[in-house]
Amino acid sequence: MSALRVVNLGLPKTGTTTLGRALKIAGYRVADHRIRPRQTDTLTLKDAFVADLLYQGYFQSGDPAELFEDFTALTELSCLRNGKSLWPQMDFGLIDAIRKYHPEVRFLASRRDSWDVSQSMLAWSDLGTERLPTSNVPGLPEGYGDTTRERIQWIDGHYAHLRAIFAGDSAFLEYDVTDDAVQNTIAAHIGTPLPWWGQINTNNGHKAG
Repeated sequence: MSALRVVNLGLPKTGTTTLGRALKIAGYRVADHRIRPRQTDTLTLKDAFVADLLYQGYFQSGDPAELFEDFTALTELSCLRNGKSLWPQMDFGLIDAIRKYHPEVRFLASRRDSWDVSQSMLAWSDLGTERLPTSNVPGLPEGYGDTTRERIQWIDGHYAHLRAIFAGDSAFLEYDVTDDAVQNTIAAHIGTPLPWWGQINTNNGHKAG
C-alpha cells in the first residue's frame, strides 16, 4: 500500500533535484524521475521511470500510486527518453486519481521564470534542441518547441492548467525556487521542517532541476 505524501507537478529544470534532496534530508523516501536500484528491493521497480509506474498503477487499478509502496515523495514525474514521452504532471485524469485515492497528499509545483526554464532546457543535453521539438508532448506537439517563444508559451500554459485544476485547494502550492522564503514556505505546506535547501544539478550557469 502506498504511503505517498508529497507529489511535485513542476516541469524539468525547475529545481526538482534540489527539492528531492531537501525532502530526502527531511526523511522522505524520494523517487526522482527514475528509481535507482539501490532505492528498492523490488526487482520490478529497479531502473523504472516514475512516469511509467504512475501510468501502470493508473490503468491497472485506477490508483497511480499503487506501485510506490517504497516511496513517500515524487519530485520529477516526466519521462522523455528511450522513445517515451510521458508527462503525468499534465494529465488531469491521473492527477485527479491521486487526489481521489490519496486525499492526504500535498501537491507542489516547482517553478521559476519561464525564460530561465526555457534556457535551462536548451542547455541541458539535447532536451531543448532535439527531444522536445521531435516528440509529442501535451501542449507541445511534435514540430513545436524549437524556439524560446514556443517553449515559454508551453511552460506558462502548464502552470496555468495546474492553477485551474487546483483552484481553491489548500493541498496545492506553486512556488518560485528563487523566493528567499521558499524553504519555509514548502515546509509549512507539507508539514515537515526542511533542514536543507540549496542549488544542485546546474548546467552552464543556468540554475537547474
